Amino acid sequence: MSGLALVSHALCPYVQRAAIVLKEKGVAFERVDVDLAAKPDWFLRLSPLGKTPVLQVGGEALFESAVICEYLDETRPPRLHADDALVRARERAWVEFGSAVLNGIAALYNAADDAALGRARAALRARFEQLEAALDDTGPWFAGGRFGLVDAAFGPVFRYFDVIPPEGLFDGLPRTAAWRTALAARPSVREAAPAGYAERLRGFLRQRGSALSRRLAAGGA
Repeated sequence: MSGLALVSHALCPYVQRAAIVLKEKGVAFERVDVDLAAKPDWFLRLSPLGKTPVLQVGGEALFESAVICEYLDETRPPRLHADDALVRARERAWVEFGSAVLNGIAALYNAADDAALGRARAALRARFEQLEAALDDTGPWFAGGRFGLVDAAFGPVFRYFDVIPPEGLFDGLPRTAAWRTALAARPSVREAAPAGYAERLRGFLRQRGSALSRRLAAGGA
C-alpha cells in the first residue's frame, strides 16, 4: 500500500469520505484533481461512471467511495468498522443513508423557487430527525466512543451547512447538533476539504440559478 493517488474534485463530498479514512489511518496519498465539466480521457478509463473519487492502488483503480473506504478499512489499521457483523451491517446502512442526505442537499441547492426550497428543507429536516433517533446517546460519534465509517460519511454532509444557512435544520436535535460540532473539530474531517473549499462552494452555489443562489447573493438564507 504505497504510492496511493486519490483522483478528486475539489467540491465532491464523496472524495472527502475517502480522504477522511486515509487520514484516520495515517496513509500518505497524492490528491489529483480533475475537472468534471471536461473529463480527461485518462480519468474516464479509470472511472467507468465518470465520477470521483477514484483510488489508484498500484496498477488498479477503485471507484465508488463506499468501496474505497471498505477496502482501506480491510487493509490498513486501525479498523473503523465494528467487530460484530450485525453492527457492521447496520453502519453500512447508515453510510447509505448519508448518501440519501447528500441527495437531499443537492435538491436544496437546486430548488428552482421558494416553494421547492421549502419542500427540500422540510425533507432534509425529516432525515435529520431520523438520524437523531439513531445516534448513540453517549457520543461523541455515531457509535459512541468509536469513530467509524458512518462518521467519515457524515463529515462532508455537515460541512455544507458552514456555507448554507441551516435555518433551524438542527434545532431540537441535540445529538445531531453535538455530532456535527464534534466532526467539525476532528482533524481528519477538517483536513479532508482542500484549501479555499468554503469560497469555492459559495461560488458554486451562487451560480446555480436556484432559489438558494438568489438568497445567498442577497446575503440572506
